[in-house]
Amino acid sequence: MLSGTLTMEPTDTLLEREIPKVKMIRVAIADDHPIVRDGLKKLLALESDVEVTGEAGDGRAVIELVQQTDPDVLLLDLRMPNLDGLQALQTIQQTNRRTRVIVLTASEDKNEFVQAMKLGCSGIVLKQTAPDLIVKSIRKVYSGEIWLDSHTTAAVMRQFASPGSELAAQGGGGGGKQRERSPLSTREREIVALVAQGYKNKEMAEKMFISEQTVKNHLHNIFDKLGVSDRLELALYAIHKGLHLQG
Repeated sequence: MLSGTLTMEPTDTLLEREIPKVKMIRVAIADDHPIVRDGLKKLLALESDVEVTGEAGDGRAVIELVQQTDPDVLLLDLRMPNLDGLQALQTIQQTNRRTRVIVLTASEDKNEFVQAMKLGCSGIVLKQTAPDLIVKSIRKVYSGEIWLDSHTTAAVMRQFASPGSELAAQGGGGGGKQRERSPLSTREREIVALVAQGYKNKEMAEKMFISEQTVKNHLHNIFDKLGVSDRLELALYAIHKGLHLQG
């Protein structure tokens, strides 16, 4: 006769071990139209990895919302009462640089797009965009990438690029003949792709098994070859040329 005690673990404990928890993307919504906020909440509620942390209907309220809930991603309208979206974005970037901001707007003012990018937003999505692309933009921006559709990219590049740069030529902003530039090496193209995907110098160095100084040297050469002045212009170039899909 066998003796001893057989201990069974609770079924729910076993299930918890078998099913990994999904990392939730915490999203806040700022728009002065209740119907838009309601539509976005219903759209995001269908996604298993997205959680809406709160909503705001004006610029001052969204600053408080971000301070209180610390979302991963903020969907921000540009046209709001009390404080417009650009002013709210500037304040948020000064007080909470962790939250990534996607400008969600019906405006097609290219100057506003450029201002938003310079103030540090991670993406621009037009309100007429298909719902599945809005969700996709949230996931991409959360992972560190910049999100611009082809229409917006071209508009931003034309307005953003300095005369004579590679960006100006590709975006249609420069009319003069560009000087011949050396093509990017395979390693430089890899670095361009990583910049567009949101990697920092130290992260790129670790990923590529090179020193951080070597990364900086490569970036210096890339800036010179492409005629861009900073990482944002480089990321825009990468998106325009499809280089961000490599790596």
